[in-house]
Amino acid sequence: MNWYILFISAAIPLVTGFIWYHPKVFGNAWMKASGVNPEEGKKPNMAVIFGMTYLLGLFFSGAMLTMVIHQMHVGSIFADVPDANQPGSDFMLFMEKYGDKFKTFKHGALHGFIGSITVALPIIGIISMFERRSGRYIFIHWGYWAITMMMMGGLICACF
Repeated sequence: MNWYILFISAAIPLVTGFIWYHPKVFGNAWMKASGVNPEEGKKPNMAVIFGMTYLLGLFFSGAMLTMVIHQMHVGSIFADVPDANQPGSDFMLFMEKYGDKFKTFKHGALHGFIGSITVALPIIGIISMFERRSGRYIFIHWGYWAITMMMMGGLICACF
């Protein structure tokens, strides 16, 4: 297991955001839909925002791990079984046989996309409706999270 991949995948929301919210991509459309003017974007402490984005991305990487790696759930079944990690145990035999199944970039990206529809879109949609935001605003943000979750899921699934 490559735990470092979680630290690498935590940077994906930053990288995706730099591209997705660039004025030549969806930045201008997002500013118009959200009512933010370009001058407001220069006021905040960007080092704090980027640092917190990375930290929250690290938390999200841990959540994505359980979303895209099926074997994470099998481990929880054996969590209270004594000697489950010993050679020849049911858990170790299961992992020897099935431990590498469905661990590809493509499979992780698929789960990331499904997660963007079943987790990110409802959260963004509910908050946006109460904030009286437009459908355009919702789909700009959902598109960002769909791409981000697909990239994170693919990387984690293929490399963890």
